Amino acid sequence: MDIFKDEKYRSSEVIQPEKDNVSLRHADDQLLAKLGYKSEFKREFSLIETVAFAFSIMGVIASVSSTLTFGLESGGHVGMVFGWLIPSLFVLTVALSMAELTSAMPTSAGLYYFAAKLAPQRYSALASWITGWANITGQTTLVCSIDFTCAQMITTAVSVASDGSVVLSSGATYGILLAILFSHGIVCSAATSVLARLNIFYVLINVGTTLAAIIALLVVSDNKVSTRDAFTLFENNTGWSNNGWAFILSFTAPMWTLTGYDSAAHISEEVAGAARAAPIAILVGVGATASLGWILLIVVSFVTPSISALLSSELPLPMGQVFLNVLGKKGMLAIWSLIIVVQYVTGAAQGVDASRVVFAFSRDNALPGSRWWKQINPYTQTPVNAVWLVMLVAGICGVLGFSVTALNSLAGSAVIGLYTSYTFPIFLSVIGGRDKITPGPFTLGRFSKPIGWIAVAWVCFVVVFLLFPPSSSTNGSDMNYAIVIMGAVFVFAAAWWIFSAKSWFHGPIKNVEGEGEEQKSPTQNS
Repeated sequence: MDIFKDEKYRSSEVIQPEKDNVSLRHADDQLLAKLGYKSEFKREFSLIETVAFAFSIMGVIASVSSTLTFGLESGGHVGMVFGWLIPSLFVLTVALSMAELTSAMPTSAGLYYFAAKLAPQRYSALASWITGWANITGQTTLVCSIDFTCAQMITTAVSVASDGSVVLSSGATYGILLAILFSHGIVCSAATSVLARLNIFYVLINVGTTLAAIIALLVVSDNKVSTRDAFTLFENNTGWSNNGWAFILSFTAPMWTLTGYDSAAHISEEVAGAARAAPIAILVGVGATASLGWILLIVVSFVTPSISALLSSELPLPMGQVFLNVLGKKGMLAIWSLIIVVQYVTGAAQGVDASRVVFAFSRDNALPGSRWWKQINPYTQTPVNAVWLVMLVAGICGVLGFSVTALNSLAGSAVIGLYTSYTFPIFLSVIGGRDKITPGPFTLGRFSKPIGWIAVAWVCFVVVFLLFPPSSSTNGSDMNYAIVIMGAVFVFAAAWWIFSAKSWFHGPIKNVEGEGEEQKSPTQNS
C-alpha cells in the first residue's frame, strides 16, 4: 500500500510549526476549492483531536454495555467473543476503503460527494441522492438510538440505587431522552475550537472507563469460568433452531458499535491537514474500538458463569447486572456512572457528525428547507440550525422507544442506512470510478479493488441479516420493523426524485467560481 505517499504531508511536520499550520490550512482550502466548495469553517481540529473525535463517536465501553444482549442470546460465550471479532475484521476493509476515498476528497459532503464523483456521469446525481438519504437516515436515527440508550442507562442506575423499588416508566425514559437531546443541541452548537478541545476529554473518559472496567472485573471477580468455556461454550437463546444462523445474529453488536467513523470525513472541512488526518482518524478509531471492545468482551465472558441468569435480569441492560454481580452495588454504580458519561459524550459527538451531514446535503439543496439548514451561525461559525434539526428529528424518532421492538428496529435501521451509504461509493470505486479521481496521500494502491470487493460483499450480507426477526416464528409485537423504517425513507426519497428532484438536483453544487481559485478562508480571517 502506498500509504501517505505525498511528500508535503511528510515534510510539513519538520518545518516551523506556526508557518506550517498556516500553509497546511491554505493547502486544505485550495484542495476544497478544487472539489468545488469554499471554506466556511475554521480548521481547528488537529490530528490528535480528529482521531479523538472518530474514536469517541463509537464509545466502546458504552456501546458494549448497550449491545451485550445480542451476544448473550446468539451464542453465549462464543457469541460475545467471536461474534465481535469476526465482523470487526470485515469492518476494517470498509474503513480502509473509506479512508482512501476521504483522503482523495476531504469534504463535509463526504459519502454522497464520493458517490457523485465515482458514478458514471448520467447516474451521478441519482447515486449522490441515494447515498445522501441513506446516510442522513442512519445519522439521525443513530443519534436517537445512542441517546435513548443513555436514558436507559440512567433508569438502570436509578433501579439499582433504589434496590429495585423505583422503576421508571417508558414516559419518564422518554422525558430523560428529550433532556439529553436538548443539552446535546447546546453542546453541538458550540464553536469548532470548543468542540475540538472537548474531544480530548471525550477520549480520556472513554479509554479510562474501559480500562477501569476491564481491570475491576478481572481483579474483583472470584467466580470465573474456565478458559475453555470462556472461548468455546455455545448457547442458543434465540428463537432460531439453526445454531449457525443464531450465531450470525450476534454480529449485530459490533456492527452497531462500529458506526459513525465516517465522522472524520464529515468534519474534514474543520481539520488541518484533512487529507492525511481524516484517514488516520478513521483507521485508528475503528481499530482501537474493535480491539478494546474485544478485550472487554473476553473479560465479560470470563466473569459470566450463567448466561441465562443475565438474560433473565430485570435491569434494562444485562451489562449492568454483570457489574452488579461482580462489583456489588456501590462498585456497579461508580463504574456505571462513568459509562453513562461515555454514552453521553458519544451522543454529543454523533450529534456533531449528523449536523455536518445535514449541513452539507442542504448546501446542495437536497433537503426540504435547505436554505435554513445550510446557514452558518456568524458567531460560532457552525451550522447551528442543522444541529437543532437533528435533535428535533431524533426526539420524534424517540417516540418509538415506547416499544422495545420498534426501538431495536430503529437501531437496525441506523446500521443499514449508514453501511449502505458507506458501501455504495466503495462499489462505484471498484467498478471503475477510482480511475476518475486523483488519489490522496493515503492510498491502498493495487490492494484497493480486492479490499473494496470484500467490503461490498460483507455489507450486502450484513444488510440482509439485519432485516431478519429475532426468531423464526414471529408476530406483530416482536417482528423486525427495520425494513418498514428504511422502506418508508426510500419510498419518500424515490418519489421525490421521480416527481421532482431529478429535474433540479444535479449532485454536489460548486460554490466557488473556478477550480483551485484562491480564497480567503475563515482561518485566514481570524
